[in-house]
Amino acid sequence: MIIVRDHDTNATSLEKSVVAIGVFDGLHRGHQEVIARLVTLAKDYGTLATVVTFDPSPAMFFAPTKAPRLVATLGQRLEGLEALGVDQVVVLTFDATLANESARDFIQRVLVGQLRTRGVVVGEDFHFGHQRQGNVALLEEVGAESGFSVHPAPLFGDAERWSSTLVRKALGQGDLAVARAILGRPFTLRGDVVHGDERGATLGFRTANLRLPVVQQLPAEGVYAGATYIDDEWWPAAISVGTRPQFYESGELLVEVHVLGFEGNLYDSSLDVVFLKRLRAQATFDDGAALGTQIGRDVAETLQIFENLSPEDKQLLR
Repeated sequence: MIIVRDHDTNATSLEKSVVAIGVFDGLHRGHQEVIARLVTLAKDYGTLATVVTFDPSPAMFFAPTKAPRLVATLGQRLEGLEALGVDQVVVLTFDATLANESARDFIQRVLVGQLRTRGVVVGEDFHFGHQRQGNVALLEEVGAESGFSVHPAPLFGDAERWSSTLVRKALGQGDLAVARAILGRPFTLRGDVVHGDERGATLGFRTANLRLPVVQQLPAEGVYAGATYIDDEWWPAAISVGTRPQFYESGELLVEVHVLGFEGNLYDSSLDVVFLKRLRAQATFDDGAALGTQIGRDVAETLQIFENLSPEDKQLLR
């Protein structure tokens, strides 16, 4: 897959494109439907399937302290788009220049000038450009002048429209089942393994401490059964999301991962951690021994859940 960043037009393929535009945070099932239409249309037209996305998200640019947290990293989004059959992704840095560009100028510069667009696939409620003045109607108007068609995609969903907002809400409530139903796969965190205070080791359960982007959406505090992928192999993982109330009255929210059976060094590596089931809320115990006993139960339950995964479930993990 070709990845083009900002205005590096030299890296853009000279082939024509069918284009989808959006942040596509989490690549949930609604996004997957849009990308499927993009890929099919690109094959029909004999063009590249191209996605134009933004980093940071427009919401993060305009209101960084109030913007919704992200379900996935840019790297995860790019990998997901490639797996869905996208040929090319243009990653635009959303800054003041882009925020002030009119919708019509954006169409002419990116869609017409850079990508030689034959067709555009967007959600029917899509808005873009300065003050969100661009919409499907404007795309259709300019498309008629510039030689590209517009294909609005309906809002996909079951009882409710599938959206990144609903995924964030479900994760915030610790409801992994709802998050999975919308995403079409289990929720996965990606972070770098950093040194911690090694309290887990003193209890007999070494943990990998994840450093995550500050804008990352986390599941609700609690203990979870999960899995992680190391050295081309899946490993069961017991995961803690919390402030370690056993040791601190208040503290930083941490994600700590105990990888069952793994003895290697994970420091300074990137780890993908899949959340399978919420086991319990965070709690305090009479002493370290009681805490260690409970962690032992969590680990045993995690192993049982991992060993009982169906082949279909394992296919969804990555």
